[in-house]
Amino acid sequence: QVQLEESGGGAVQAGGSLRLSCVASYSRLCMAWFLQTPGKEREWVASINEPGTRTTYADFVKGRFTITRDSAKDSLYLQMNSLKPEDTAIYYCAARPYVECSSQRRDAYPYWGQGTQVTVSS
Repeated sequence: QVQLEESGGGAVQAGGSLRLSCVASYSRLCMAWFLQTPGKEREWVASINEPGTRTTYADFVKGRFTITRDSAKDSLYLQMNSLKPEDTAIYYCAARPYVECSSQRRDAYPYWGQGTQVTVSS
C-alpha cells in the first residue's frame, strides 16, 4: 500500500506564495495534485511523470503553479505563486503506479494523501 503525506499548507495573502510537499512511501509513480473546496468535487491541478520529464497543468493554474519532483527522495512539490482567494482549498497529493500520466480523473489515482489546507485572504 502506497502512503502519501502532504505538508506545507497554510494561510497567505493574495499575491503571495506557498510550496506544498508530498512524500511517498514508494518510487516510480505518476504523481499529481488535486484540490477540493467545500461542496465541490475534487479537481485536478497538475501531474508529473516519473522521472519528471513531462508536466501538465489545469488552465486555471498555468503560469502560476509549478509541479516538480525529486525522485531520489520520492517527493513531490507544488510551488504556488500569485495566489488568489479562489485558490483556497484543501490540496491533495495523488499517485498511480503507471507510466501513463496524463489522466485528470480522480478515479485514475488509487493513492491519496490526507490533504493540506491552503487559505488565501484578499
